[in-house]
Amino acid sequence: MTFKTPLAIAIAAASLGMSGVASAQMTMEQRFAELEARIEAAEQRADAAERRAEIAEQSQSTAVATESDAEIEERLARVERYADGEEGFSFNVYARSGLLIGEDGKSENAGPYLTPAGGEGGAVGRLGNEPDTYAEAIFNYRMQFDNGAKALYRTMIADGTTSSNDWTGGESDLNVRQVFAEFSDLPSFTGAFENASIWAGKRFDRDNFDIHWLDSDVVFLAGTGGGIYDMQLADNWKSNLSIYGRSFSDYPIIDRENPGLEGDTDNLILTSNNYFGNWQWMVNGMSAADNDERDIDVGQTAADTGFHTMIAYHGDSFFGMGEGNFKAAVLHGQGLGAETKSIGSRGDLTDDATSTRLALYGTTYIAPQWRVAPAILAETSEDRYVQGDKYNWAGLNVRLANELTQNFEMQYEAGYQWMDLDPQGYSGRNAVDGGFSKFTIAPTFKPEVGGFWQRPEIRLFTTFSDWDDDLNNYGASSLGNEGFTGGQ
Repeated sequence: MTFKTPLAIAIAAASLGMSGVASAQMTMEQRFAELEARIEAAEQRADAAERRAEIAEQSQSTAVATESDAEIEERLARVERYADGEEGFSFNVYARSGLLIGEDGKSENAGPYLTPAGGEGGAVGRLGNEPDTYAEAIFNYRMQFDNGAKALYRTMIADGTTSSNDWTGGESDLNVRQVFAEFSDLPSFTGAFENASIWAGKRFDRDNFDIHWLDSDVVFLAGTGGGIYDMQLADNWKSNLSIYGRSFSDYPIIDRENPGLEGDTDNLILTSNNYFGNWQWMVNGMSAADNDERDIDVGQTAADTGFHTMIAYHGDSFFGMGEGNFKAAVLHGQGLGAETKSIGSRGDLTDDATSTRLALYGTTYIAPQWRVAPAILAETSEDRYVQGDKYNWAGLNVRLANELTQNFEMQYEAGYQWMDLDPQGYSGRNAVDGGFSKFTIAPTFKPEVGGFWQRPEIRLFTTFSDWDDDLNNYGASSLGNEGFTGGQ
């Protein structure tokens, strides 16, 4: 194309030159010579242009090839980040659904918190003891920016019901439990904040942990607020700082000057969570302005402040005796902090309430196809809801599993809970003293066995439970209901 264009112009010019000639032969020859020179020059220019075009095409091809390689590398890196969950959309789920039928062929009123101590957080073993359907879906979107910064956006939706029907819209508890943003690897963060991340929104605290076999958190901090994780304050000291807000909507304040008007109390929780190697020290301070104006009972004053602390050890062996892991924690709280597990979630505690809890569990293989997970959960508290009340309970649970094939195992769970509760007549409850025992056998199918955390699984189960008949008289638990009594 670069050759034809100047040649066509040259021919057109020659034609015009020829049409203007009428006289001497000499003049014609001169003009032909001039025309040939012009054509030769044009051909040279065309050759030069063609060479320049070839060079340009080669340079462009090299640039395109180089750019394509860079683009390919970036796409591969992004695919790897997506595959590793470091970037893009991800989806996590947890769900359980069970049908619990008693020996009379009727649905049983059970659950991990069915005993009188359950109202104060005393959970018993969950295997073969959960008749509900619960599901949660977590939607994550992660971004990575050119400067290295990262962002996480999370939304968690959950629902629970005890109905066995396929349509439970009229009684479901569908709820957005988390929605927050978290930024990390910020290049402007230096020094102690170099590896820190900041967050804001409604969330579960990142460092909550639980005893899965009891369906009980050891510590559960959640609400709406903001904070910073992983400040490196010293070589062996990492610290988190956060503020959470919770509403005591279940315990409204009554405006005595304007009867009929109620308001929620906001409880602010300031948290410092510190890690020294395997050790964890958590401190929480709480303030709920005007909460002491609530009439929780005759002559009782609700707490408007609270203190909570926890010392925990996260072991990377089975109590130092072999492979596995264990966690141990001691928690103590006063006032609003006397709810030692779900920090700051109760507004009906007295100003003098105190509570101390112990949590301990571990997992290990005791033989190639046998694994075991023992757990202890205990608490003592007093002046919880009224002056002089006492709630003492302790539970031992052991989960045992025998892996028989790649897809089948037998699970066994045994548990015992002792309780001595003296509510001092609070909410019409009676003092009780006794024990609850449970044993479950559960044939279990899995796509692949191996470890307590390997999911999903489908299991059948048979559960045997009994308890001292004194517990039937408590007046605020599943025990003692019609058709659900023990100690006979």
